[in-house]
Amino acid sequence: MKGLRTILFLTISNTFMTFAWYGHLKFKEYSWGKNLGIFSIIVISWGLAFFEYLFQVPANEGGFKSNGGPFTLVQLKTIQEAITLIVFMMFTLVFFKDEKLGWNHLVGFSLIVLAVFVIFKKW
Repeated sequence: MKGLRTILFLTISNTFMTFAWYGHLKFKEYSWGKNLGIFSIIVISWGLAFFEYLFQVPANEGGFKSNGGPFTLVQLKTIQEAITLIVFMMFTLVFFKDEKLGWNHLVGFSLIVLAVFVIFKKW
């Protein structure tokens, strides 16, 4: 159950992170965001990052093997990277419809997901 909670919290965390890092690129399309300066954008992004950390820290804390969780540090990082790419792809498809994901992006992302298998495999 700790593993599922860790993955769920990392997914929520990465959703906030993606909006903090890339969501501001859409602000100018909305009336409230047309005149925002860079400092305002940074403050908004920091606000989103706060919510990212509300989920990321407990995910890693509870998921870490030394704290009674099921994952090693390397496994936690690998899971996080794979989740980041999945969340990023969905975010791009939903909010940046003019951006196209090509076959090379999908192959590259797939190789990173393959890394999850390689890292979790008991050799």
